[in-house]
Order: sequence, then C-alpha cells, then structure tokens
Amino acid sequence: MMLLGRVREVKQSVAHLRHLCHNPQKHLQDLELLKCFKSEIQFELSSNHFQNAQTGSLGDFVVESDSPSSKDVVFRRKFDSGEEVAVSAILGPPNYEKDTVFPRDAFMKVCLTKPALSSILQFDCGVHEETDKGSDFDIYNAYYLRSPTFLKPSNYRGPLFSTLDNELQHALKGYLIVKGIDISLTNFLLHYLHKREQEQYVNWLKKGEAAFEATEGSLRQSIEGLQ
Repeated sequence: MMLLGRVREVKQSVAHLRHLCHNPQKHLQDLELLKCFKSEIQFELSSNHFQNAQTGSLGDFVVESDSPSSKDVVFRRKFDSGEEVAVSAILGPPNYEKDTVFPRDAFMKVCLTKPALSSILQFDCGVHEETDKGSDFDIYNAYYLRSPTFLKPSNYRGPLFSTLDNELQHALKGYLIVKGIDISLTNFLLHYLHKREQEQYVNWLKKGEAAFEATEGSLRQSIEGLQ
C-alpha cells in the first residue's frame, strides 16, 4: 500500500511538471513578478523616505478613527467648555514636481460644535508642506450645517472663501489655529498620513507576494515529490 501511495504521488508530481512545461512562459512571468514584489518590499522596508520631515504632534487631539481599510483618519479634541473639534484628513494625489519631503498635500475637514448651538461650523482645508517652516493650511470653504447630514446640493453653502474680506479670512484662520489646527498638527498630519500610506502599500505588496509565492511553492513541491 505504501508503494502504491508513493507511485500515486510521483504520478501527480509528473503530471504537474508536465503542466508547467506546457505553460513555461506563464510560470516564468509569475516568478518574475514574485521577484519584483520581493524587491519592492525590501526597498520600502529599508528606506526612510521621511527622515528629514518635521513630525509635529497631535497635541490635545486623540485618534478617533484609523481603520487600515479606510483612506482617511479622524481626530477629535474636547474642551472643558463642551466645545468639540473633529478633524478628518486624507491624502491628495501625488505631485512629484515639488521639491519637498512629502509628495502629497492633504485634504482636511474641520468641524466645530458648541453646546449652546445645534449647528456645526465646517471648514474645508488643504494642508501643504512649506520648505522653510514645515507646513501650513489654506481654507477653501466655510459653512454652517444644521446637522452632519443636513447639507444637500441645493442648499446655499456660503460664499467662496477666497472672496471674503482678507481680514475676515485671516480671522477665521486664526480661530482654527487657536482651536489647535496649528503648524504642529499639520506637520503631524502630513507625516502620519504618508507613513500610513507607505504601510498600506507594503501590506498590498505582501498580498501580491503571497499570491505569486503559491506558484513557486507548487513547483518546488512537485520537484520534491520526485525525489
């Protein structure tokens, strides 16, 4: 019985090797892709792309949401007065023409609530790296929401922020800075989001590596089965 079992294993191995021989180009491509995945993983793990970056600090904010499957992260800060500030941030598209440490800017939504008011004050902002001082942010829009789900396409969102009086623009930006949206936080956001993106990329590479390692493992198993 043991001999019959061994014969069956050898036949299966031979059949698999014949299959590989009939499709040599496909399996060579799989092995080449596996080599590329391994090389890219090694490069990413050995590189420190952001070693010269200013890392900043969360300050009094805490991480509320940071799921590995999500593109954005959410931070929140609560004041003793009952006022709350929530920040949602996500990376924008890469711009490799910029001579900066971080290749991407970040989109940031800042929502502020006060105990005495039912409305929410929301700011749409962009965070970008400044080569001389770390980072800065610009406000694109500012509007009030009666609730997080109230805003509809037909509702008036307010004027374009860039059309507001310059003094009012500076005052609103200063208000956000006082609430903790300062250079330390924007430095932290850019560094955190880019490091997070790199980790997600490495995880994606490892999934590809595992998929193509199955081909290499199958070939090795068939060869060992003949020995």
